[in-house]
Formats: sequence, C-alpha cells, structure tokens
Amino acid sequence: MKDKLFAALKGQQADYIEIRLDESSSSRLVYRGERLEEAGRTASSGGNVRALVRGGWGFVSFNNMQDLAAKVTQAVQHARHVGKEESYFSPVTPVIDRVEASFKKNPVEVPLSRKKELMDEYNRLLLDTPGIQTTSIGYTDVKKKVTLATSEGAYIEQGRIDLNLRLTAIASRDGDVQQVGLSMGSRGDFAAVEGLHDQVRGIARRAVDMLSAPHVKGGTYTVVLDPILAGVFVHEAFGHLSEADHIYENPKLREIMVLGKRFGGKHLNIVDGAAVPGYRGSYKYDDEGTPATKTYLIREGVLNSRLHSRETAARMGEQPTGNARAINYVYPPIVRMTNTYIEPGTTTLEEMLGDIKEGVYACNWYGGTTSLEMFTFSAGEAYMIRHGKIAEMIRPVVLTGNVFTTLHNIDAIGNDLEMNQGGGCGKAGQSPLPVSNGSPHIRIQNCLVGGK
Repeated sequence: MKDKLFAALKGQQADYIEIRLDESSSSRLVYRGERLEEAGRTASSGGNVRALVRGGWGFVSFNNMQDLAAKVTQAVQHARHVGKEESYFSPVTPVIDRVEASFKKNPVEVPLSRKKELMDEYNRLLLDTPGIQTTSIGYTDVKKKVTLATSEGAYIEQGRIDLNLRLTAIASRDGDVQQVGLSMGSRGDFAAVEGLHDQVRGIARRAVDMLSAPHVKGGTYTVVLDPILAGVFVHEAFGHLSEADHIYENPKLREIMVLGKRFGGKHLNIVDGAAVPGYRGSYKYDDEGTPATKTYLIREGVLNSRLHSRETAARMGEQPTGNARAINYVYPPIVRMTNTYIEPGTTTLEEMLGDIKEGVYACNWYGGTTSLEMFTFSAGEAYMIRHGKIAEMIRPVVLTGNVFTTLHNIDAIGNDLEMNQGGGCGKAGQSPLPVSNGSPHIRIQNCLVGGK
C-alpha cells in the first residue's frame, strides 16, 4: 500500500499533498423506552486527497482506490483554482510508523448478542423503577484504521478502538418531566461499560426524586462543580476558544486570547493533549502526521498556548500541537480538542465546602450554549450547600456568565481529578469525535444561578 500511495503522489506541482485512507467497522444499539430502535453492525472504507497550492486547498473524497493518481491530480487542480497567495504550513519531520490499536477487553470481539443482553439489563433496571416513564440508551463501538501518506515522505498507519455509552432515565408525574443521565466510554475496553447496575439504579432513583425537589431561588451563589460538570465547562467554554482556527478567523477573539494574559489564579492550570495516554482523545499522531503533545493552555493562571493544526501554527507563528483531526474520510482535518482538563490542586472537597454558608453544588451535565466568552450551562443535578455540607436536592440549575470572569473566580481546585470518557465533540459538522474532559471539584465565587 505504501508504494501505491507514494506513486500516486509523484509528479504533482503543489506545496503539499496528503492521501488519507479510512477503514472502520462498528456496532450500535439504540433504545427508546421498551423499544429497541436500532441494533446492528456496519463497515465503511474510503479515503481522500488534500492538496495545498498558493494558500488554497483542494479536497477530493472517494470510496474506492481506482485511479488514485487521477484523484490526486483533481485535488491539485481544485487547489490551483482557489490559491491566490502564499501557503502557510508548519514543517514537521516526516515519519514512517505503524501504530496498532490498543485494548484490554476488545469490544469488537464481544458478540452483539452479549452487548444487547447487557443493554437489556440496564434498560430493565431503569424501566422497573417506579416513576420512570421512559428511557434512552445509546451504545456504539468503533474499530478504525487510518493510513496517511504525504508528499513530504510521511507514511503512518494508525489503529484505534473506541466505545461510548449514554443511558438516560426519564421520570414523569402530573405533566412534570425530569431526567438524569450517565455517560461512559473507553479506548478499547468493554469492561468499562460492564457492571454499572448500581449506577443505573442510582440515576433512576435520582430522576424520580427530582420530581419532588424544589427550585433554587435565582441569584449569585458560591458554586461547587463536580468533576463531570467542571470538565464539560472547561471543554465547552474555554477549550473551543483555544482552537486556533477560531482565534485566527475572529479579530475580537484575537484581542481577547493574547498569550501572556492572566485569566486566573496561580493555582489554575488547563491542559489539552493527545499525548496524555489512555483516554478516548489519545493518539500518537494527528491526521496530519504531527506527533501528539501535551499542551498547557493556561499555566499558573496565564494564557500559555492554543491548539493548532500545521496551517494555523504557521499563520500565527507558533508551533503545531498535533490537534488536526477528522472524524472520517469525508472531511478534512480541522483543529480539535483531545483530552482537556483542569489539573488537580490540593484542596479536599470537605475543605472546599467548609466555609460556604449557603451555596449550590452542581453535578453532571445536561446541555448548554456558548457565544465567544459568554456561556450558559444546565447542570444535570444540583443540591444546596448549607453550613459547609451538601444538603437537599434541588431542581437542576442553569449557570450563566463570562468564561474569563468565571476563571478568575475559581478560588479552590480539588485534589480529586476525574476524567469523563462519555460523549463526543461536535464542530463544523464533524460529530461525535472521541474526546475526554475532566477536572477535580472546583469552587467558583459569585456565580449567577438561574432559578425561581
């Protein structure tokens, strides 16, 4: 295969060309209440050619390998029509490497019947809980092999296995509906979604209990976020702002995201990196062949770096960070997060709660929106904090604010880092891309909480 791809790249007049091949197989189960809506296996294969000429990109995707040289020529011609200026593309030492998929209990080898049996058990536990009206369950595992060949001489074969599970219990009473979810995932270990029976019972009970919970009085509170919600916050509210294509293309964001600017206390460190091993966003090389890194976005409260592809790094005069990713062969690589998290501090949860007379403990995630530096997040669950203790359950709260003000208002960071492996990231139509995010517990002063 290597010789065939390099032969197709020869004889072209372009600043850069790459061929990327993608082979994948997956299994999927989807439940809505009693009904199993989807169960099956799928497989796909294809590839694309991306060419850079005078700053313009040409892109051609395909489902077969016939006339590969002609597809390369077509991509180069497309780039010539677009390109009108200088090309920007950071140099990376080309490597020839093969990376095998890593796994513990390989989900690909688990029969679909066993996966269905397990999901049936979870669904039954949810539906048998008094007060649960319906459920939503989605399970997916994917085995993928990506082959990259470039005009610079790089040739990389990279395999990975990914799985993801989301369970939601939906309770109803007198027209009132509440829900609690559980997300799990792994990079190649089916055991990560086994043995969740107690957690499944727990989300069902909490969804029913939420029907009787009061609303919080809206206002400004000291808020403690659990690792799941804090991880979602750092991913959605700050991680996307750190993607260099957003920064480069938005003058207002360039004025805000200035390297060296202080965004928090010295105890605040925010990291993204595929070189952090063992998580769903981990890999050895990105989809441009750049080695994975561990990037400190904020180091000791100061903006230290951002996430780059080779093009954004060259345009901004910085170093590529190995964050160019494509969800499959239909799309070109764009700047994406990998494993994004707040590094742990030294504070225990008990110490964090201890001096709060009245506050809010917000857990889990439900949804949210961001607009540049402004965010609105819905917690999946919430509790009052009274006199240094977690007290009664309340209805899920909405947290609103300016991300940079909120980062400054983080005055305590826990010592209990946890990574959320469930879910996925969406951007520019490419979703759900495997990522992970996480945090210890964090305490935020003067946080605006929506309620009654």
